[in-house]
Amino acid sequence: MSNLRVAVVGAGPSGLYACEELLKTTDFEVHVDLYDALPTPYGLVRYGVAPDHQKIKSVTAVFEKIMRDPRIHFHGNVTVGQTELDWMRQAYHAVLFTVGAQRDRKLGVPGEDLEGSYSATDFVAWYNGHPDYKDRNFLLDQPRVAVVGVGNVAIDVARILLAGHERLSKTDIADHALEALKDCAVKEVHILARRGPLQAAFTNPELRELVEMEDVSFEIRSDELELDPFSRAAHQAEPDKAVAKRLELLAQASKRPGAEKRLVLRFLVSPLEIEGENRVEKLTLGRNQLNEKLSAQDTGEREQIEIGTIFRSIGYKGQPLADLPFDDSKGIIPNQGGRVVGQTGVYVAGWIKRGPSGVIGTNKPCAKESAQAILSDALGGRLKPPTRDVHEHLSGHHRVDFAGWKRLDDHEVNQGRDSGRPRIKVVERAAMLKHSSEEVATR
Repeated sequence: MSNLRVAVVGAGPSGLYACEELLKTTDFEVHVDLYDALPTPYGLVRYGVAPDHQKIKSVTAVFEKIMRDPRIHFHGNVTVGQTELDWMRQAYHAVLFTVGAQRDRKLGVPGEDLEGSYSATDFVAWYNGHPDYKDRNFLLDQPRVAVVGVGNVAIDVARILLAGHERLSKTDIADHALEALKDCAVKEVHILARRGPLQAAFTNPELRELVEMEDVSFEIRSDELELDPFSRAAHQAEPDKAVAKRLELLAQASKRPGAEKRLVLRFLVSPLEIEGENRVEKLTLGRNQLNEKLSAQDTGEREQIEIGTIFRSIGYKGQPLADLPFDDSKGIIPNQGGRVVGQTGVYVAGWIKRGPSGVIGTNKPCAKESAQAILSDALGGRLKPPTRDVHEHLSGHHRVDFAGWKRLDDHEVNQGRDSGRPRIKVVERAAMLKHSSEEVATR
């Protein structure tokens, strides 16, 4: 076998890093068709990274270079379901899924379905201009909001809610979100963690950015900032400079003077019940303590806070794909080093492979492992040769190729330049297809 045809489903970081690794081989002439359900590539870099984090988004320059390789063909606006997977199995030597983790985890408490109780995932997609979330509405008409979780997404949500119009107006936040947040009544955000500061999942750069917001004061209870005996022993047994810096930043933040806006960072508390007549009005919290395994245990203590909105940010799960096996408890497709269990020629990489962990760069070694599994199986003669022409099926889709994406990209950047912003995102799918079309280029 001299040629290797691979379909990569999902044009986010994992998919693009996998493409890069596949094209390094000299054992085959590799051709990759890169699919995405959206007309745009880059996945969570476009729709997950906060709009005021342009430095992180600069990784798209690396991704664009990968996509410009003539051996890669981008097919945007193509959703891969059972029918598509059936023909892909016949049209490619291998199919690699890099579709991420698209479901958020529920709190599982009474009142979670009240109006004003939302997924942080949906909120992030909304303010980042994801076309499937553009029409969502979020109640931001009350001064106090709670965010459950202490990962980077929770920190992002809190920062966006407190950032203010002037700061956000210089970013690529979606216009509908910029307008809605202009009238935001939120003055106080409570970030709630079920365990202590040692176990918080946010990174120090995210925390530092929040701490350094000049017009936001911090409130951290001294008894919650103090490490419990088990956490202290764990920290002393395995000293970590990053953790030590985090504790230092939190100690500094707790001494910040008062300001009009306030961030309350709570540790060792869990939401037990959300109350309200027609919408979220109150949240009951249970007090926790950590055991020797550093797991949270309910102490029986209770407190109640008045809030108008709550965002849950406690993790993500993948969702089942076509007829592939699925582990619902872990939210992943079962695999061995990227090879989908019981499926010849089908692979996974990224969050759908390992679960939602790490930052953008974490996906690179993960994708490399899966790409190497494909190449190894190809060298070992374990992949079936294609028997169908991919184009006979693709003709039924309104596809956006790389040139089309660049037309849309150029349009957004040009629109933003006139307003002093990185770009102004097109959020209507029909408009995205319009601005990516060849007709626009010939006008």
